Amino acid sequence: MKNHVQPIFIDPTTDEGFKRLFGDKINLINFLNIIFRGRKTIVDLTYRDTERIGATEEIGKVIFDLVVQISTGEEIIIEMQTSRQTNLKQRMLYYASKVISDTAPKGNRKAWGYAIPEVYTIVLMDGFHMPGGDYKTYFHDTCLCNRDSGQIFYEGLGFIYLEIINFVKSEAEVEDELDKVFYMLKNMSTLKTLPRIMKSAVFQRFFQLASYAKLTKEERTMYDISLKRKWDAEAVRMYQQEQVEGLEKQLEEAKQASKKAVAIAKAEGQHQKAIETAVKLKSMGLSVDQIAEATGLTIDEIEKLK
Repeated sequence: MKNHVQPIFIDPTTDEGFKRLFGDKINLINFLNIIFRGRKTIVDLTYRDTERIGATEEIGKVIFDLVVQISTGEEIIIEMQTSRQTNLKQRMLYYASKVISDTAPKGNRKAWGYAIPEVYTIVLMDGFHMPGGDYKTYFHDTCLCNRDSGQIFYEGLGFIYLEIINFVKSEAEVEDELDKVFYMLKNMSTLKTLPRIMKSAVFQRFFQLASYAKLTKEERTMYDISLKRKWDAEAVRMYQQEQVEGLEKQLEEAKQASKKAVAIAKAEGQHQKAIETAVKLKSMGLSVDQIAEATGLTIDEIEKLK
């Protein structure tokens, strides 16, 4: 463990912290309503699989698979998880596509008419940046749209990424409920008390469940293991990042050295060509000043030529 100081609140971006906070139905409904920003109003939800284990290399990973009822009476499917860095966009597209595929009947698809439900993938990104991102945007709400006009082509397949590392606002700079969510996710494990900006019942419930002191002995053990796993993953990621940055630096230095060598070789070639031209002009009887003006060589260089 990094230190032996008992935390006040757990880290919501660990697998166990994520499961404890968002495994609470009321918490999750409140959270989803905030990040959908009024586009949808969620009134109820059902956990299809309370905890689904991912592929072999992700044993222990928590993925919430939800059927969500919205205020219009429609049902949508939401998959929510934390995520590792590798092939992030491709992996999320695969997960969403699989959810859609799993809703299809085995036969009689003509009668079904491809009436697929809306599917949203929500990802908490902790400790790494969005591939190809700008390092400034921390909330990504993405759907299929026209590349040229930006007009929405199909809204029923959505990807919402919370890029926590990019959120740098202080408590005094927090502007709205979405900012509060980000502030909570990023700072909860280091806070000593409930922040002044989070006195509402919505956030009080989150912090009550996040109390480390209220965990049972077994829950603390599981959480501590989960936290260590996160720290280990961060250490590996930082090492890999340092290696990549080191290689990039070496590559840039080699590129600059190559450019310099080419420039020197080019200059030497031009100088040699100027000397050969000066020799010819000198044999033709041109003055030193004329030769210097024509070739760019110094008078001293020309006088030494034979």
